[in-house]
Amino acid sequence: METMFALQDSAVVSTVGVQMMQHIVEQDVNQAHPAGPTGSTTKCGPANNYAVCARGLCCSISGNCGTGEDFCSDPFNCQFGYGDCDSSKTPAGTSTINDPRPLLGSVSYTQDIYDCTAPNVIALTYDDGPLDYTGHLLDVLKQYGFHATFFVSGNNIAKGEIDTTAPWPTYIKRMIAEGHQVASHTWSHYDLGGLSSADRIQQMVKNERALANIIGKYPTYMRPPFSSCSGDCQTDMQNLGYHRVYFDLDSQDYLNDATMLIQNSKDIVRWALGNETNGENQLVLQHDIHYQTAYNLSSFYFDLIKAKGWKGVSVGECLLDPKSNWYRVPGSGQGTA
Repeated sequence: METMFALQDSAVVSTVGVQMMQHIVEQDVNQAHPAGPTGSTTKCGPANNYAVCARGLCCSISGNCGTGEDFCSDPFNCQFGYGDCDSSKTPAGTSTINDPRPLLGSVSYTQDIYDCTAPNVIALTYDDGPLDYTGHLLDVLKQYGFHATFFVSGNNIAKGEIDTTAPWPTYIKRMIAEGHQVASHTWSHYDLGGLSSADRIQQMVKNERALANIIGKYPTYMRPPFSSCSGDCQTDMQNLGYHRVYFDLDSQDYLNDATMLIQNSKDIVRWALGNETNGENQLVLQHDIHYQTAYNLSSFYFDLIKAKGWKGVSVGECLLDPKSNWYRVPGSGQGTA
């Protein structure tokens, strides 16, 4: 299970893990229990008679109403459904919710994707950004001539909305210009399995609108946060015309974002690549929000890939899917030229 914080030691890992599981459980409770009294300016959430904060206030994990990052930041600081959260914001423009969703190309929309089709490639994927280190990572990818898929979250970890907060639009435009693939990691990185269908769909269409505001199109590829999307979630993603992408190699960079720990991730990717033979491939999970990933792990891994005579590619490339199938045109829902 992935996290979105730069974890420095095992104590932090444990604390974040507990907060994550508590939040997921609270999301499930939200769906099973009706909201309590509304308009509170003090206390909120399941621990406070399911009270809902007044408009404009967020409900913190500790059950207090307020504003700012400690109260409103998704997905770990804000109790969804008991007040506003950063995820409550909606990008400007016509919602894509009613767009037609023809299934483009031959890549499966029903089966979860864990592996590539093309031989001798590494599908490089980065989740949760863009954030502070994304620009440097783009520099490194350009230096090696590699492509990657960026699974973008629209408004998470207090970074602001991607279509209106600098420098995120510049980074996303650069991804497109330099041949990378932009895909969806939802609007605010909530566990889709813990949301209602309506909230789950909003997590997708809000991100679509924000991306369309930047690059004039929105993706047909997505990765579920926390690798959690089964049952009704799979149906919703298929109805929205999304390929569900996972991975067959976890670099565990989110557990090793410290100088003394990143060697663990290096050992993982070196061992995995060393055990691949001609004609095989990998689809690897990494995160562009971590310093050690952008400034250390990626160039190490890229050198291994080049030494093997292989290439770093996007998910769409590794599945041999034409670029015209990677995105939809807002309004028509058709593929791009």
